[in-house]
Amino acid sequence: MKLDGALFDKLTAYPHLVVTWVDDGGYPVSVAATFRIDGTDGGGRAILLNAPEPPIPTDREVSLTASHIRPQPGIGYDERRYVCVWGRAAAADHGLVAFRPEHAWGWDESEVPFFEYSERSVPQSRRYLERLSAEKGRVIKPRLALPWLILRTTRLPFLTATLIPVLLGLAIAARNGPFDWLVAVLAVLGGCFAHLAVNVSNDIFDTLSGADEANVNPTQFSGGSRVLHYGLLSVRELAVWDAILYLAAVAIGLVLLAIRPSWELLAIGVAGVVIGLAYTAPPLKLVYRGLGEIAVAVGFGPVMLLGAYVAETGRLAWEPLVASLPVAILIALILYVNEIPDRRGDAAAGKRTLVVRFDKDTVERGYLLAALAAFALVVAGVVLGVMPWPTLLALLAVPLVFQVYRGIDQHYDSPYTLMAFMGTNVRLHLYTGLLLLAGYLLTLAIALIR
Repeated sequence: MKLDGALFDKLTAYPHLVVTWVDDGGYPVSVAATFRIDGTDGGGRAILLNAPEPPIPTDREVSLTASHIRPQPGIGYDERRYVCVWGRAAAADHGLVAFRPEHAWGWDESEVPFFEYSERSVPQSRRYLERLSAEKGRVIKPRLALPWLILRTTRLPFLTATLIPVLLGLAIAARNGPFDWLVAVLAVLGGCFAHLAVNVSNDIFDTLSGADEANVNPTQFSGGSRVLHYGLLSVRELAVWDAILYLAAVAIGLVLLAIRPSWELLAIGVAGVVIGLAYTAPPLKLVYRGLGEIAVAVGFGPVMLLGAYVAETGRLAWEPLVASLPVAILIALILYVNEIPDRRGDAAAGKRTLVVRFDKDTVERGYLLAALAAFALVVAGVVLGVMPWPTLLALLAVPLVFQVYRGIDQHYDSPYTLMAFMGTNVRLHLYTGLLLLAGYLLTLAIALIR
C-alpha cells in the first residue's frame, strides 16, 4: 500500500485505532487510541494519537491497526476492511504522540473479495514458511489430515461426471442383453480411477505452467485442488498419486478385457488414457489450445458411456452413442462455465480457453445454444426411435439452463456470486443424467412387467 494521501484518507473512515508494540520484556502490548490526521500535505501529514496508559513508546517501532467489520446474523460478516501501518512515534504538543508511517498494508473487502485476498497472500505465506524452515533447520509446511487431503487432491465430489455416463451405459446394456454385475462394478471403479487420475495430472501441469499461481479467483468449482500451490504436497508426491491412480485404472481395464475380449473396448480404453493425459500435458495441451471442452465432452461422454456398454456387451451400437451426446455437451458446459472466473489467470498463463478467446456476449450465447442442443438431441433420439420415450423425463431439467444463463449474464465479472450458478450448472448435468437413467430404468421395468 502506498504511503500517500490516499492512505490517510482511508484512515479517516475508522473511528479508532489499536496501537501495538513489543515491550522491554519481549511481550506484545496493545492499546486503543483515538486519533486525528494533522497537516494537509501528503508527504508531511502525521497521525496524532491520544491513548490512555500505558503510554505509546517513542524509542521503538510501533504498529497501528484500524479495522472494521459488520456481523451479519446467520451469515457471518461483511464490510471487512483494515489498514495496518508501521513506523516510529514522536512526542507532540498537548500530550499527543505524532506518528508518521514508514510501511503500510491493508485490505478492503469492497475492493478485493476475501477469497481473492487470501489467494494473493499465498506467495507471502510461502516466503514466511521458507524463512521459518531456514531458522528451525527443518521443513515446515501446511498440513491437512489425510482424509481431507485425499478429498481435496482428487476432487472426489466431481465423480458424478463419471458415474452418470457409466451408469447410463450399463443401463442401456441391460436393456439389450445379459447383464454381468462383476463387469458393472469393475466398469464403475475403472471409470472413477481414470477420472481421479485426470484430475491429479491436470493439477500437476496447471501448476507447472503457472496457471494456478496466476489464478487469484479460484472457487469451489474452478481453479483445481491447489494442493501444489499451497504446498500441501510436492510435485513428486502428487506424481506418485497420479501414477497409482492411472495404474489402477489400467489394471481394471485389463481385467475387463480378460473377461470380455474386445478390440472396441481396448480402443476406447486407450482413447480415454490419451485424452486424459493430452488434456493438460505437453505437447498437445488441448485445454491450452481451446480444445478442452471437446476433450471433456468426448472423454466423459462417448468414451465413458460406450466403454461401460461395450464392457457388458462386447460390441458397439448407435443407442449408447446417441445417449452419450447430451451428457457430453452438458459436462463440457461445466468446464465452459467454470472457466469464466479463471479467464484472467488462464490468459496470463497462455491458457487460451474458449472463454479467454470469446467476448462475454459470445460466451453467453454459446452456453445457451449448446445447452438447448443437448435437450434437442434427447428429443431427436426419441423421435428417431433410437432412445426409449421415458428418457424424455430429462426435459424436466431444462429450466436450470435458463437459471445458469441468467447467472452468467448478471455475474460474469463476479466470481464468487457466479459460484452459485456454477453449482446449478453442475446440477444441470447431474439431474439430466439421473433423469435419463430413470427413463432407462423405467423402460426396463415396463419390459419386465410385459
